[in-house]
This record gives sequence, structure tokens and C-alpha cells, in this order.
Amino acid sequence: MSGAPADRAAFRRMAVVVGACLVIALIAPLLSPYAVDASDLTLRRQAPSATHWFGTDDLGRDVLTRVLHGARVSLAIGLLAALLSSALGAAVGAVAGFAGGRIDAALMRLTDTVLAVPRLPLLMILAAILQPSIPLLIVLVAAVGWMETARVVRAETLSLVTRGFVEAASALGLSRPGILRRHLLPNVMHLVVVSATLAVGRSMLMESALSFFGVGVQPPAASWGNMLYQAQGSMTSEPWLALFPGLAIFVTALAVNLAGDRLTEPA
Repeated sequence: MSGAPADRAAFRRMAVVVGACLVIALIAPLLSPYAVDASDLTLRRQAPSATHWFGTDDLGRDVLTRVLHGARVSLAIGLLAALLSSALGAAVGAVAGFAGGRIDAALMRLTDTVLAVPRLPLLMILAAILQPSIPLLIVLVAAVGWMETARVVRAETLSLVTRGFVEAASALGLSRPGILRRHLLPNVMHLVVVSATLAVGRSMLMESALSFFGVGVQPPAASWGNMLYQAQGSMTSEPWLALFPGLAIFVTALAVNLAGDRLTEPA
């Protein structure tokens, strides 16, 4: 990471925003002024007020409460899908770079094939067919997000296998899986961490897009994406229904991506 004080300060600000979002998601039930599904049809579609800071939706539910609870679903999908995709990408890239030959060629052709397929249309088709639960949605998002990590880790592994410590470990009789596990993977973890950080924002946006098109997180569960989906028919008359979940997606994804970008810069 760059040593410039302004750059470090910018990274800290982004990290604080991301940390605040995580804390809010964890303690959402304590912060929520109402139950997440508490509805009052006499208060439906009310504009933001002192009683309902973010207004109410078409069922009279408090929008602030649903944004807070939606953070739990959206961030959980973003974080878990990013971790899963980064772990898968690290495994594919490390094995490809270390094994070489036909294994490397096969794994890289698989990576190129998945990269060639547009992710969002593919996810929409799979989600429409499978009608996924949240755990399955995490798996689907991760399944189309591992390729960049695989490429980066493979390139670094190809560089590492020419180093003396790998030859020394082999000469000492350490098995190839042992060399991979004990020497190569620890040396590529910094790349995996950066990739995982960048993947969080991408995974959140994927979930939001799927939910916006009605094939992601299904009601009554609240996510920022499906709140936008439910608000799309009344964006002109009740803009607050889309404004607040949209801002939540924008701010969180921007903060995560900027923090990840700072990690990719040289020290």
C-alpha cells in the first residue's frame, strides 16, 4: 500500500465505512425501530417523517427497518460468496501453476470458458430454474466469480515454483501436495485477500441485480436488491422506496471496492 498519508487516510475512511456496515448488519435487530415484517395498511406509502425516517412501503412496513435487516442478507451474500469464490479460485490457480502441463492447460481452458459467458444472464437463467435459497444463491454467485483469482494465483505460482525454496523442499523429500500446501499457498495468500476484498462488492452487486429482476432473494426476506425490485413500480411517486436501499448498495459497494483498490497498490 502506498505510504502517502492522504492515501492511508483514504483507505482508513473506506475501512471505517465497511466496518460500520458490518456492525449495523450484526446489530440490526437492536437498531430497528419496528419488527421487520410489521405492517400497518393505514400507514402505507408514507413519505419520510419523524416517525418513519425512511418512510413506509406499500404494506405499511418501515423502510428503515427493512434497510437495516436487508444489510444482513446483502452483506452475508457478498462476504460469503467472495470467500467461497476466492478459495475456489486460489485452489484452481495454485494447482494449475504448480502442476503445469495438461492439468494447467485444462484448468485454464475451463477458466477461459467460464469467463467468456456473461455472468449476469447466466446467473439469471440458473436462478430462474433453481429458485435458489440464500445458501444456494451464495454458491451460484461464487461459481461465476472465481476466475480472476485463479488467473492471478496461477501467475504468481508459476513464478514461485522457480524459486530455490521450492527446489529445496523437494530435495528434502516433501511431497508435491505438501509443497503446495506449506510453501506455495501461504505465499499467494496476499493476492487471495485482495481478490476477496474486490469480490465482496462484485458479489453484492450480483445479488442486488438478481433480486432486482425478481430471481434473487425472495420476499418476505429483505435484501437491498429485492427492496429495489418491489419499488420499481412506484419510483416516481414514492422515490424513497428505491432511494434508501439504492444508496445503501452504492455506498457499501463503493467503499469495499475502493478499499480493495488501495490494497492492490504497491507499498
